[in-house]
Amino acid sequence: MLRLTLLGTGNAAGMPVYGCSCPFCNSANEGKYPRRTPCSALLDVEGKRYLIDAGQVNLHERFPAGSLAGIFVTHFHPDHVQGLFHLRWGKNLDIPVYIPPDSEGCADLYKHPGILRFEAQKKFQTFKLEDLSITPVPLIHSKPTLGYVFQSGAVAIAYLTDTKGLPPATESYLKTIDLKTLVIDCSYLPGHDGKGHNNLDEVLEIKRRLSVPQVVLTHIGHDLDVALSQQQIHLPDGVLAGHDGMQLTF
Repeated sequence: MLRLTLLGTGNAAGMPVYGCSCPFCNSANEGKYPRRTPCSALLDVEGKRYLIDAGQVNLHERFPAGSLAGIFVTHFHPDHVQGLFHLRWGKNLDIPVYIPPDSEGCADLYKHPGILRFEAQKKFQTFKLEDLSITPVPLIHSKPTLGYVFQSGAVAIAYLTDTKGLPPATESYLKTIDLKTLVIDCSYLPGHDGKGHNNLDEVLEIKRRLSVPQVVLTHIGHDLDVALSQQQIHLPDGVLAGHDGMQLTF
């Protein structure tokens, strides 16, 4: 069995947005409207647990020492790695952190890695962790960024954030595998031309081109979140808006 839990589904601003006084942010502050925390996920497979991104700042509280088999980092923007800054000062542990080939990293993580063992990955070079096969695929963002395709038995899922469209080589590769589910960056409303992140039109076009049966939206921004909640936008069959805590079991 493979289970993917979306720990966070928000963009860098999250929900509520600091200082925003709209009814949705006010309700989120009061606990009446769902919050969106930094975009990240947890993969459970054959008794092993792997983080995908480390933007949650309380990782040391949520995951007891020894409970994480590894961490997959998509890129080194703070909202995807900020949880590592505390985690690294742990004791008596060695946690592999699979990363894109970014020579800068973020702040002093490379200089003072502590218990974190950074392992740069090569695009399209599949590696195995027991029964789990992982293929890093390049994405389009402002820093070196990898998405990850996870395969266990006959199940293949892809986690692609942050990205603006897909590189041709990544699209071609994804067409060669039988993807069950695609979790993908969808930060903006249809028609919004934001840099480094997809809008809904772009995600729907990716779904069409890949013919993947299920797409789950993540890295969702404030305006898109509100439009979906007000039913100003209706998602087509096979497209779901992710939410914090959402579980996908295969």
